Parts: sequence; structure tokens; C-alpha cells
Amino acid sequence: MTDAQKTAADMTLRAPGDSPPDSRPAPVPLLEPREGIPPVTATDEALAEIVTAFAAGTGPVAVDAERASGYRYGQRAYLVQLRREGAGSALIDPVGCPDLSALGEAIGDAEWVLHAATQDLPCLRDIGMVPSRLFDTELAGRLAGFARVGLGAMVENVLGFALEKGHSAVDWSTRPLPEPWLRYAALDVELLVDLRDALEEELEQQGKLEWARQEFAAIAAAPPPPPRKDPWRRTSGMHKVRRRRQMAVVRELWTARDQVAQRRDVSPGKVLGDAAIVEAALNLPPNSHALAALPGFGHRMGRRQLEQWQAAVDRARALAENELPQPGQPLNGPPPPRSWADKDPVAAARLSAARAAVTALAEELNLPQENLITPDTVRRLCWEPPAEPSQESVAEVLKGHGARPWQIEQVTPILTEALLTDAG
Repeated sequence: MTDAQKTAADMTLRAPGDSPPDSRPAPVPLLEPREGIPPVTATDEALAEIVTAFAAGTGPVAVDAERASGYRYGQRAYLVQLRREGAGSALIDPVGCPDLSALGEAIGDAEWVLHAATQDLPCLRDIGMVPSRLFDTELAGRLAGFARVGLGAMVENVLGFALEKGHSAVDWSTRPLPEPWLRYAALDVELLVDLRDALEEELEQQGKLEWARQEFAAIAAAPPPPPRKDPWRRTSGMHKVRRRRQMAVVRELWTARDQVAQRRDVSPGKVLGDAAIVEAALNLPPNSHALAALPGFGHRMGRRQLEQWQAAVDRARALAENELPQPGQPLNGPPPPRSWADKDPVAAARLSAARAAVTALAEELNLPQENLITPDTVRRLCWEPPAEPSQESVAEVLKGHGARPWQIEQVTPILTEALLTDAG
């Protein structure tokens, strides 16, 4: 960190939630790239130079990735940004360099610094970049109790610099990438290691650094999530669809749309909106003329497209009763909490006591409840508690649900008390 950055950090790093001493603070300086905007690396030769430079660098590596969510199919990376002491910054085009495994190996022993790591790790994994250890500045901010944990807010509140805004949701698959976008991307990793250092110090002062380390280790060690079962059930507006035949229409239209989107490499929402799928399901149009009259299938849609969507509706209409989807996914775990009072009033009372205890402790520790212990873990414990609740048995259940040691240490006493109180 430069002297200027240290001064800014000293002036701006406050206990989360504190008000600034002056109600009219000085304007926050706009962050400028220290070495200018690096050229985009898009060839194997240029990539080899980057690999050599970053392997020779020292200390943590700031890593970020840009996707084209809402524009392209899937969540692949369209730009990767890195920065490391001794190597400077790098912008890499994964379209021109689709295999970054050599780079991943070159920095594999270093700590990677990411902001909201779980968002970027899947697309980085797809191009051969997998960290062995990491530091997540967003998660660190949550554990430290900061109310606003976006990268821009964190850099401003902790380091006293403003990041440029306005390009986070652009189409990063655009080629060539405009210079203002590249500038924005390069600045995302400019102070990421500086932010990491300041947050580490803050967490140390709050006695939460070991908690953060356990969280980071869990993220780095987590396997890729399995494919989602019945993803069509997550169609927006699905709650309106109640009959099984209508659900079949959603499933057929969703599947047809996904195939078209994948073939054209565009976001499914640009092919056909969720609202249109739900309208077709609710109305069960008998032909493409009736389909064209529904919202989302207007006059701008060509005859061939209408016939394509109507064919999906017709497939659903023709299904035998035993081929229709069931109304809801099989539950893996407890039922929705709203039904507990009717199904098991004692469990509902346990859950109420446990939630109140977790809320109070999270406020005392100045961190979000979901970071103290996941709501799903609390529900599972309260729905199926140990036969004889004790701190040992409760801790064992929490461990089985993936709670980290620090979480188990903090919440076991209060959750055990909640279970015992309501058992009596």
C-alpha cells in the first residue's frame, strides 16, 4: 500500500455503522490505474509472458472475472483480471486463450484475493484456474459487520478511493472491448490486495480473523455444485402454475427455449421471457394463432418461431396423465416453516426460539445471521433434533450439516438451550 493509500485508510476505516465525524466529508478521490491500462492478452505467446511474470511475482494475487450474464448462454468468463506485486496488472481474454491452466498452476501456491469468490470460481474453474487458498473481501466485510459490502463501497469506506461505476452489467462478450470497459475492469483488481490487508487487520482487531480463515478454506475446498434438478421449476412466476398439465407446458417450453439459447449462445431470456412461458401454460393455447394473442408472443415473432413454441405446447397437451410432472419437488429436508405450526407445533416452537437466539447473537457479534449459521441448518436441527439434546449432540448435528468450527462454537450453546427450553 502506498503512503497515500495508508493515510486514506487510516482516515476512513471506521467501526462498521459509525457515522463520520464530519457531516460534510471531503470528496473521495477517483482511483486511477497505477501503471495505466494493460493490453488485453489474447494469444498463446502473450499468455506465456504473463504466466512467467506472475510466477515470479510475490504475495497474494488479486483475481476477478467478467461474464456476459443476460447476454450469452451460460456463465463463462469473457475477461480475467489479475494483479500481483512484481508482476503488475493483466487483462486476459479467455476467448483467445481458453485454457489458463498454466497460469493457474503458476500462481497455485499463492493466496488468491477475490471479491464474492463464489460468483467467479465456477467460470474460473472452467478455464483451468482453481485456487488452493483464497481471501474473499466481500465475505470478510460481512464478517466484520460492514453494512455495504459491494467492491466499490468497500474500497471507498476502507481505503478512501472511489471506483468508476457503470460497466458491471455490460456485454463482456463484445469484441473488441471498449477502452472505458477495460479501464473499469483493471481498476477492479487495482486495490484488491490493499483491501485484503486492511480487512485482515480489522478482523484481527475484532477477534474474527480465524473465523474468516475457516470460511475461506471451506470455499476453496468446496466441490463444484451438482446440476440443478428440474431447473424449469425456477421459472419466474411459477407460483401461478398449479395444474400438472400447465406444469408440463412450462417444462416443454423451458426445455425448447434452453436448446435454442444454447445453440445460438444467447441468454434464454432473450429467446423467450419467463412471463411468456407462464402465460402459455395458464392459457393452454390450441394453436399458434391463439398463442400469438398472448403477451410475449406478439406481432414481432415470426411464424416459424410461433410454430416452434406451439409445438412445445402441443407436446405437453398430448402427454398421458402419468407422464405429467408432479406438483412440487420431493423435499430433501424439513417442510416450509409456514406449515410447521400445523404439522408439528413443538418443532415450530423450537424454531421460533432458535431463530430469536441466533438473531440476538448475530447482533451482539455484529455480523449477518446467515453468516453466523445458515437458516437451513437451523431449520434442519429444529425439525429433527437429537433424541437427547446436549451441547455435544447438537454440535455433532451442526458439523454434519457443514457448519464450520467457529460457527459450532458460537451457536451450540444457544441452540441447545432453545431445543431444551421448548422440549420442556
